[in-house]
Amino acid sequence: MINSKKKGAKGERELANKLKEYGYNCRRGQQYNGLDGEDVVGLDYIHIECKRVQALNLDEAMEQAKRDCGKEQLPAVFHRKNNKKWKVTMELNDWIKLYNEYYSSKKLEERGVTNGKCR
Repeated sequence: MINSKKKGAKGERELANKLKEYGYNCRRGQQYNGLDGEDVVGLDYIHIECKRVQALNLDEAMEQAKRDCGKEQLPAVFHRKNNKKWKVTMELNDWIKLYNEYYSSKKLEERGVTNGKCR
């Protein structure tokens, strides 16, 4: 049986590699040096709390993400059970901030505005 610390590190590497597949330069955070910090770094403005467990207390994980979160970051819990896909949990007000940015971007696209210029 793999111990929880090793399983956590394995999950962090797995998540970092998954995010790399999407084109983000992610890696395990400072914890590999034995220092406190983010579990996975490389997504600007997002604090990642990574949980690779079968039973997860999402409320506790979110509280940990909020405690460890930087001032300009949105806390998010990235989590996965065995044989399941990665999921992301955020508080609604933080998710709305992301959605508003996405929505604005899509509306600009619809109007043909790219990089501040009309087509």
